[in-house]
Amino acid sequence: MNILGIDFGKKRIGLAWVQEGLDVVLPFGIVKSEGGRMKREAEIKKIIIDEKIDKVVVGFPLKADGEDTDNTEPVRDFVKELKQSVDIPIEIIDERFTTAQARQMGGDASLDEKAAMLILQSYLHKY
Repeated sequence: MNILGIDFGKKRIGLAWVQEGLDVVLPFGIVKSEGGRMKREAEIKKIIIDEKIDKVVVGFPLKADGEDTDNTEPVRDFVKELKQSVDIPIEIIDERFTTAQARQMGGDASLDEKAAMLILQSYLHKY
């Protein structure tokens, strides 16, 4: 099973990929949020089809106390739109502190990809 991890941001969407069983989470690039919802959705849908993605895991932003952030509602909207455009399971997972952890990671991947990697790793550990 191929799983795509997504760290949704207002400017960039970080992507990470894992093939379940191999359990090595890899950075998979970014999609720019600018350019409109339709363009962004089309790019992600193309990745899902081209890479034969079986499931998508999207990080869900919450404050430390569990309350919504400024990005919570845009993520809800993004997940709703994605569910309407692809016919695979889409799950959300708490992404609290992933950006802070991503800043501490080494390597050449972008901060957005690192956050997506952490989201996907959290999902794999949880399930």
